[in-house]
Amino acid sequence: MDTPATIPQGKKHPKGLYLLFFTELWERYSYYGMRSVLMLYLTAAVISGGLGVSTQHAAFIYSLYGGVIYFTPIIGGYVTDKYIGLRKAITIGGIIMAVGDFTIFLFNSQLGLYIGILFLIIGNGFFKPNISTYVGELYDPRDKRKDAAFTIFYMGINLGAFFSPLIAGFLAEDLFHSVDADGIEHFGFKWAFLASSIGMIIGQLIFSLLGKKYLGDIGTKPNRTNVAVNNKPTKMTAAEKKRTSAVLILLVFVIFFWAGFEQAGTSLTLYTRDFIDRSIGGYTIPVSWFQSVNPLFIVILAPIISGVWLKLSKSKSGDFRTTTKMSMGMVLLGLGFMILVPAVLYTGSDETDIVHKANILFIIFTYLFHTIGELCLSPVGLSMVSKVAPVKIASLLMGVWMAANGIASIIAGQLAGLTATLGYVEIFSLIGAAAIIVGLILLTVSKKLQSMLDAKD
Repeated sequence: MDTPATIPQGKKHPKGLYLLFFTELWERYSYYGMRSVLMLYLTAAVISGGLGVSTQHAAFIYSLYGGVIYFTPIIGGYVTDKYIGLRKAITIGGIIMAVGDFTIFLFNSQLGLYIGILFLIIGNGFFKPNISTYVGELYDPRDKRKDAAFTIFYMGINLGAFFSPLIAGFLAEDLFHSVDADGIEHFGFKWAFLASSIGMIIGQLIFSLLGKKYLGDIGTKPNRTNVAVNNKPTKMTAAEKKRTSAVLILLVFVIFFWAGFEQAGTSLTLYTRDFIDRSIGGYTIPVSWFQSVNPLFIVILAPIISGVWLKLSKSKSGDFRTTTKMSMGMVLLGLGFMILVPAVLYTGSDETDIVHKANILFIIFTYLFHTIGELCLSPVGLSMVSKVAPVKIASLLMGVWMAANGIASIIAGQLAGLTATLGYVEIFSLIGAAAIIVGLILLTVSKKLQSMLDAKD
């Protein structure tokens, strides 16, 4: 069995990191391409190529999909740990997700959408927790390069998330968009779904063809087998229980973060569509393209922040605590929403009576703050779980960690639905204030939680 030390190494990181980087890039391309047009597809009239559901019902479907898709990794992580191993799980998950996107492309109906989403949810359960766990397996448990590695990996995630909405938006709202003689718009949403399926297939081909060369035998057997080989105890030790407890406590804080962050696909998308001036030089920017702003900022900023973490880890004072970084992320998320409050006060919340539209810079700066906050919390959290998770439940605990996104997505959908009754200024200011307060609470308990995460046998 290969170990981290025996697989091909680059100058700073194992070469396998970049293989996983590109595999995840294409999976995120598939996911974000579909997600960027989903709300528009749901709310567009049937005659225009959509499904013609109400905004409130569309927000419910969107949030339910975004929620459930993060719960199946718990099951997928358990099956992976106990029976099939990382390599097979990622391959199985990728194939099932490609089928899901293709199903939505093939059948332009609510039934086709639901069947396709079901495939996507099942496939994600096998793929999502295991690709992140795989990154951790490339390094020894206490390797100081891990935070930097996960930030690089996160850049791959968001490189795919950056260009997929551009392609999906171009296909749906430009290339296959037309207006007939009666003035009725027709959109090419189904072609965006086909592009997502093709992206998933490309990612799986890359992973399958190069896996043996750059990953060796790592991930070919379930963790249960590895535990038996290494003569590890079958029960968790006191230190492992303490570390796991700290992860579960942090999950509560992370739910607050993602409930705010996931407004990007619902309330922020609808606000951008109706109240942001999207015209530049006579060209109206497709709404779905704004889903690329966050990943673009990540691609630009991830190497910088990765370098900061790496430099701090080598300094005398050392890196910030993981919990401190996560509290910083919460506060930055809240500040991002506060930027939008004066914009909403200017435009109002009534889409039937729009007198003024807000400058595009308001939404761009909101996404900038959200991006920096995300980089302080999400890749750092993935790295933390890979470091502290007991080996026998590594993928399972990663799946539980991702379930926080699922709970948050459901909450996010409910919040987005309230904009129709409460208004945008109330929702944005409420989310912003809550995120800042929760972030400050996390900061006050960060030292205690960090000591639990650092517990050793």
